[in-house]
Amino acid sequence: MDHCILLQLLYRKVKCPFTLRLIRKWSRAPILIKGKLTKRRKGVPQGSPLSPLLSNIMLHELDKELEKRQLRYVRYADDFSIYTKSNQAARKVGNQIYLFLQDKLKLPINREKSGIRKPVQFGILGYKFVPTYKKGDKGRYQLVVSDKSWKNLKEKLKAATRKTSPMSFDERIYKLKEIQQGWINYFRMASLSGKLKELDSWLRNRLRYCIWTDWKKPERKRKNLIRLGIDPDHAYAWSRTRMGGWAVAQSPIMVTTITLKRLAKRGYQSMLDYYLKVSPSVNEPPYTRPVRTVV
Repeated sequence: MDHCILLQLLYRKVKCPFTLRLIRKWSRAPILIKGKLTKRRKGVPQGSPLSPLLSNIMLHELDKELEKRQLRYVRYADDFSIYTKSNQAARKVGNQIYLFLQDKLKLPINREKSGIRKPVQFGILGYKFVPTYKKGDKGRYQLVVSDKSWKNLKEKLKAATRKTSPMSFDERIYKLKEIQQGWINYFRMASLSGKLKELDSWLRNRLRYCIWTDWKKPERKRKNLIRLGIDPDHAYAWSRTRMGGWAVAQSPIMVTTITLKRLAKRGYQSMLDYYLKVSPSVNEPPYTRPVRTVV
């Protein structure tokens, strides 16, 4: 990032000389290379909240250029993609934008990460594209969540439902709601129904596993099973089972006692139900036109 261009853009809105001087000194803070402090001629220090803000200020010029050319694009900080209808148009736009960034904003482009790709070979901000697989919809795509984002979600849910975590059941439910609602609100534009149904089933078994572990002793398990409507003979036999906790959570012992209705009374809400409530287009996923992507 060229410091002179950055300060010129800032001066259009910020007239305070003290603020500009402070930003200039911060942007020129020396960098440690092989144990020696080296003067910084370009770029800004990373890890500060100011860094993405300055990045947005610089690339706002790119936004205006793309809107002037009436191009469809998505940008988040320094990560952006442009969408065109054909490979030829993508090459033309890619060259023009490359020259704009190089000549006007003095910004380098990472050629390894940049290129022209089909939608199925591309992802941005946790989203990716897949064909619709519907008859008569050739060349159309729908938004889905990337595999990495699904993996991160599952790890967070697993941490919140770990049996050794020192939390009450109500605290677990509260933590799960925070994770679920935040994640679904972000990815509500994608098609999620199928995977959420599987994830909900797995999550309910995790909660049953936590409940079974909290009961601890066989006698307490027997009494709780009787309270939940199991006859004394079955309650005694099930409380003395030699199956592991995870196997019990998926067996009739817990599935028929800790039902979805009982979980809902304690505040549990399935991810699928919440997704159906907030999704802007449930019955008809948001499709894109046939595109080539310049990234």
